[in-house]
Amino acid sequence: MQTEKVVNHIVDWLKDYATAANMNGFIVGISGGIDSAVTSALCAKTGMRTLCVEMPIHQAITQVSRAQNHIAYLKDHFANVTNLVVDLTPVFEQFREVVPFEGENPNIELSLANTRARLRMTSLYYFAGLHKYLVAGTGNKVEDFGVGFYTKYGDGGVDLSPIADLMKSEVYEIGKFLNVSEEILNAAPTDGLFGDSRSDEDQIGASYDELEWAMEMDRLGMNAEDYSGRKQEVFNIFKSRNKANKHKMVPIPVCEIPVNLKN
Repeated sequence: MQTEKVVNHIVDWLKDYATAANMNGFIVGISGGIDSAVTSALCAKTGMRTLCVEMPIHQAITQVSRAQNHIAYLKDHFANVTNLVVDLTPVFEQFREVVPFEGENPNIELSLANTRARLRMTSLYYFAGLHKYLVAGTGNKVEDFGVGFYTKYGDGGVDLSPIADLMKSEVYEIGKFLNVSEEILNAAPTDGLFGDSRSDEDQIGASYDELEWAMEMDRLGMNAEDYSGRKQEVFNIFKSRNKANKHKMVPIPVCEIPVNLKN
């Protein structure tokens, strides 16, 4: 990959899009992970106003410190970067108090995890509306178009996606080029939605390198039967996730009414 040229291409694309839309800049939710670090750095390089927002909900201290250190780095190097901290923990806890709680429901943990992401999306759009900013998505290609590893109308609710055509490995490559800190580059990827230390790999059952391989093999028309052992297992994980989350990757289905029924 021609890293510098890719970076310049994304920065120009961001700037052109915001200018054409008559918007003042960008807002990015900062998690302490590689994707939000790279996205925020790319937005900062446009020279347009870039608001970095931390939105902790029972967040691990390591995630918080990585996010704070990254924002401090951006502010030291880009005069157009500002930041806010919005502690959503009490909002989340209040939500849990007012909704019916089904303790025996096996879906409760995931439902609450997705609620965290949707509270953050709502917060980002609040500030975006105040300042005429675009919400910049932080999803990469494997997450957005491979396994659908994001929350619909949560971190998937954005105005534009600057890194969604980049594989995770390519995001890391750009991160190194943009001087993203070693603590972020070396941290295990996590969505941080469950209030514990589980990583993305723990949840998915495969690493991003493995998923990139499976995504490419699927594009080439290969099948699980073409492999054995771990490769077959990973390929099946990819296909299963891709099928189950397809509803996130396609337009919302519209029930089209036959013309004769409207007459």
